[in-house]
Amino acid sequence: MAEKITVAVLTVSTSAFAGTRKDKSGSALCKLCGGKGFSVIAHDIVDDSKVRIMRKLKFYTDKQGADIVLTTGGTGFGPADITPEATDAVIERIAPGIPELIRMSGFKKTKTSALSRGIAGIRKKSLIINLPGSPKGAEESFEAAADLLPHAVKMLNGGGH
Repeated sequence: MAEKITVAVLTVSTSAFAGTRKDKSGSALCKLCGGKGFSVIAHDIVDDSKVRIMRKLKFYTDKQGADIVLTTGGTGFGPADITPEATDAVIERIAPGIPELIRMSGFKKTKTSALSRGIAGIRKKSLIINLPGSPKGAEESFEAAADLLPHAVKMLNGGGH
């Protein structure tokens, strides 16, 4: 039997980190991952700090060896939205097709999905994917790419196409 895919979820939200807002999107992603048979090995919240986001991404990939790291939040046009920049600073290779698919799928439901600046990339043997911060946006974005994730993990671990 194949090993379970491991997932780390990072919510990027200054208000959720401060406890003034509930983290609905991160919790929703954890539930969706469980429903797909993935094992959630971490779920944390950080504020909109590039250094803290980078530190968590490196921890999940380098220390915990998560197959997939999902971030939620910080992908918009707001002045504090820096999740893509933090992700870009830690990835070693880009995976542009995943955010393209996510935006294309989202655009069919809401045109504002085109404003998401989320990126995806590879660090070591981990795939990092930025998702929107709203629960609905995070859920729909995850669902748009979810069926590709087992194959992506297989390829990251040396498996063929």
